[in-house]
Amino acid sequence: MQVCAYSLRMLALMPEDATVLMPTELPEEQSFDISLRPKNLQEYVGQQQVKENLLIAIHAATKRKEALEHVLLHGSPGLGKTTLAHVIGNELGVTVRVTSGPALERAADVAAILTNLGESDVLFIDEIHRLPRAVEEMLYPAMEEYAIDLVVGKGPAARTLRLDLPKCTIIGATTRLALLSSPLRDRFGLTYHLDFYSEADINAILERSARLLNIQLDPDARALLSARSRRTPRVANRILKRVRDFAQVRANGKIDVPNAKAALEQLGVDQLGLDQTDRRVLITILDQFNGGPVGLSTLAATTGEDVRTLEDVVEPFLLQIGLLVRTPRGRVATPVAYQHLQREAPSDLQQRLV
Repeated sequence: MQVCAYSLRMLALMPEDATVLMPTELPEEQSFDISLRPKNLQEYVGQQQVKENLLIAIHAATKRKEALEHVLLHGSPGLGKTTLAHVIGNELGVTVRVTSGPALERAADVAAILTNLGESDVLFIDEIHRLPRAVEEMLYPAMEEYAIDLVVGKGPAARTLRLDLPKCTIIGATTRLALLSSPLRDRFGLTYHLDFYSEADINAILERSARLLNIQLDPDARALLSARSRRTPRVANRILKRVRDFAQVRANGKIDVPNAKAALEQLGVDQLGLDQTDRRVLITILDQFNGGPVGLSTLAATTGEDVRTLEDVVEPFLLQIGLLVRTPRGRVATPVAYQHLQREAPSDLQQRLV
């Protein structure tokens, strides 16, 4: 009874929990995400064109017995960039070393990693746009010539020592391609953009995840969860995890449509997959700025949200489903947003959208 009471108290707090629809990975979810990660391109759902192009590049490199060209993956958080990097390593049959831009503070850090790579191994750098300048410059010869230049000694006695590296593949991932410097971006031979998934793809991902987690998920309930998962696999799996908790407490573990709807209502997720933050942003634009246009910094100050949160998390999905439009003068709510929030659209709305 104590466990059950604790679970119910936690469920009661869920509407205030804004992380359920956040596409960024939470620390406690890492082992959960790894357990659901596909092992090869055949298991990887969605991004069909990216998969086909990668498959050709991987097979070509394998036949030539060469390292795969360097790969740059960019797109919104939660779309599977890290997963795809591991899948590439598995398809190549090599080891994948993982690091991130903020973790590589000095040139010596990246030199130590590069010199310990094996032939054709993969080095995955997440948030590559946050690499320090000195580390980035260290990568240039490593990516072009498979070598690094180290300065030995100081003053007049200093000299440059070149170390040869194994022919490896560097995979970079970024949510902000514009922040990547041109010299670094140009050194990637393969650049792919990961787009939001279709509901059918999310449905297939949820079916696979439910099977791996041994969850009783009704097909109609799965379709309902797919429609509210913001077209993002990480969000879909997180919602599945939360709804599973709800079903175990309230419905003997089975997830059907009534239980799924009750859980989503408890989580504060509406029919379009919007949470409280999304709705607050839209309501602010409609009520305080008469539907827009409004600048992003002004909107952040008014809602109390960070500018990067609005730009990287909230805005991409609102743009994707047609609730928001970017104009030269700022963000403007669309007729769909007025309809969803049951507001009457102003007569000059079409002029503002131009």
